[in-house]
Amino acid sequence: MALKIAIGSDHAGFELKEEIKKILKEKGYEFTDFGAKSLDPQDDYPEYGKKVAEAVSSGKYDRGIAICGTGIGISIAANKVPNIRASVAYNTEMAKISRLHNDANVLALGGRVKTQEPISDILTVWLETPFSGDERHKRRINQIKEIEKSKSDVKC
Repeated sequence: MALKIAIGSDHAGFELKEEIKKILKEKGYEFTDFGAKSLDPQDDYPEYGKKVAEAVSSGKYDRGIAICGTGIGISIAANKVPNIRASVAYNTEMAKISRLHNDANVLALGGRVKTQEPISDILTVWLETPFSGDERHKRRINQIKEIEKSKSDVKC
């Protein structure tokens, strides 16, 4: 079964998102574009990070790809959604480890950042690498889930 992918970007990630959509289509992946639809600077990363993350968290999509200028801001926004583990990856090693160790379900990329390797290589590694299932990594992911549960108890 092919992965269903949610993809979204702000204005700074728009061009990279369009490039990634072509790669996904060539590789036969099913995806939905959650925006932005242009280079309009009013298209801010929190909105699109949230849309992608909620699509993945809902279970309707297997993975997400979220893009802003650096990948950092949109990953922060996406990680506010329960059950999301968004990770920035600028090379294949980061992409691989984010899946093997962290079971990252959202890949965050930067449209204004030069990647160390071709984006198609980073995508391929991230999409094709399974979670290792190693007990120590499961334990750590469960600890992250406990943080998510407890954050609702925090009063400011």
